[in-house]
Amino acid sequence: MTATAIALGPESDALLADAIVRGGGKPAPTAEAEGLVWGGNDPAEFPADLPTSIRWVQLPSAGVEHWFAAGIVQRHPDVVWTSAAGAFAATVAEHAFMLLLAGVRALPEHLAATTWRQREFFDRVGTLRGARVAIIGAGGIGRTLVPMLASVGATVIAVNRSGRPVDGAAETLPSDRVDEVYPRVDHVVVAAPATDATRHLIGREQLARLGSHSWVINVARGSLVDTDALVDALLDNTIGGAGLDVTDPEPLPDGHPLWTLPNVIITPHDSNPPSVRVTAYAAHVTENVRRFVAGEALTARIDPGVGY
Repeated sequence: MTATAIALGPESDALLADAIVRGGGKPAPTAEAEGLVWGGNDPAEFPADLPTSIRWVQLPSAGVEHWFAAGIVQRHPDVVWTSAAGAFAATVAEHAFMLLLAGVRALPEHLAATTWRQREFFDRVGTLRGARVAIIGAGGIGRTLVPMLASVGATVIAVNRSGRPVDGAAETLPSDRVDEVYPRVDHVVVAAPATDATRHLIGREQLARLGSHSWVINVARGSLVDTDALVDALLDNTIGGAGLDVTDPEPLPDGHPLWTLPNVIITPHDSNPPSVRVTAYAAHVTENVRRFVAGEALTARIDPGVGY
């Protein structure tokens, strides 16, 4: 039986080529291929035209808004597109858990202390035990985060597009009921895709419905949180703090208020670092090549109608 021809772009990559072979495919030139595995994250490098033989394209990122903004997906409506959503769930969930726990336990204040007697922040040291945490956008990252939170005694209200129950969550709500969760939870983790519909999903109204102890963690995209509203809520102590792996704008300019606020933890969009990203993407490619060759449903299929 002839192996299915899968192209690799924008250039040769030994790890991804091996991933294609392990999935049952055969690396081949684009003109001869039925599928295309893309390793670059710059839409400008993507070919303007694809041969009619290409039926499937695998993109390397979990968030695909920049591919839509460049018109790449829309340009090829007859092609099945898949993202890397879920491939990096474990490391991003781990990062979100770290940011939330560090915030609740007042790690920034501990690190800033220079003497044993600096204990004025002790009343801000909290616990996740017994806390209720909302995961907004409970896809792969959220499903991986749920047992982490459960391990320290927190309960989860999950929010996803369908409202289909998420394993381990105490409750799951559809995204059109997301505003119901803010007054009911202690903390919020944002892990939803970035689309026009999710821009400023968390703004002044939502922040005002949280508590003065609440931490907002964003490991999705900066655009989901209204930065100006967040700064005001932090300055006014409307919420307890924010842990941000993503910001709007990004990169965050020097001198921005978020850099100096004591109740903010910022990491430089490294929840999915190169040290683990490449091997995770390769494993994702292998599984989707296997599915493509076998004629099975592909993982992380993109819906052009919703933008992810």
